[in-house]
Amino acid sequence: MDTTANSTAATLREYLNDAREAVIFKAEGLSEELARRPLTPTGTHILGVVHHLAVTEYGYFGLCLNRAVDSDYVAGLLELDDPQSDFLPPAQLSGAQIIGLYRQAVSFAEAGFDELELDSPAEVPWWIRHRHTNLERLLVHIIAETSRHAGHLDIVRELLDGKAGLRAEAMNLPDYSPDQWLEQRRVIEAISQGKMTQG
Repeated sequence: MDTTANSTAATLREYLNDAREAVIFKAEGLSEELARRPLTPTGTHILGVVHHLAVTEYGYFGLCLNRAVDSDYVAGLLELDDPQSDFLPPAQLSGAQIIGLYRQAVSFAEAGFDELELDSPAEVPWWIRHRHTNLERLLVHIIAETSRHAGHLDIVRELLDGKAGLRAEAMNLPDYSPDQWLEQRRVIEAISQGKMTQG
């Protein structure tokens, strides 16, 4: 794959890697209980999202590209009919192991990228449109998928312990004090209740 500066392939890989780093940044540093605590009615939790993304990378960048999956554990999950199995990491896997599985999936995908071209053929059996496609479309899809779930992790992590920001090296937040954040929240809440107008 062409990885010269500013090539399409290099740009796609850069954006995907930025989203992956955000996922790991949000997942690390939590107790087992907090990492598994569900915070939505559908059970969204940190390790469930990371586990899902690991399985997703293997599915799209393994099965869909006719590459043998190098994890027996994930290969077994990919054969299941249960659509929620990848969001339910087993209790016997620690948080560190689940994050490690995600890193392993990323390494597996990156090895494939090094051997393939953007127009390498791919087949996504569960897609209706674009079932027969190529690696470039898979990359775009997984950038969107990973970024969407990184956003979920943003919210869940902030609710768990207050940790916010994009990535360790690019927080992408103003350098507000705790009091400034409280004031911003107070203003937003007042507006939502019709007690204050903007402007």
